Amino acid sequence: MAKTSSPPSVLEPQCPSRLVLDRIADKWTALVIQILARGTMRYAELQRAIGGISQKMLTQTLRSLERDGLIQRKVHP
Repeated sequence: MAKTSSPPSVLEPQCPSRLVLDRIADKWTALVIQILARGTMRYAELQRAIGGISQKMLTQTLRSLERDGLIQRKVHP
């Protein structure tokens, strides 16, 4: 009889779901993901949609999400 393993506990440091939560749990990342879930947006549109975010913080957040493969940037001429 095959032995089945239980899913990892979120209390374990290496649990995949915990790693994802660590990545997206900060204030600005969650807001950016929520807004981008509606559809593609240009940088200025995104900044207007997220009240209170500075240009520097938005740029850092977008670069981090792009580096992690969660979003894809497309440059428009």
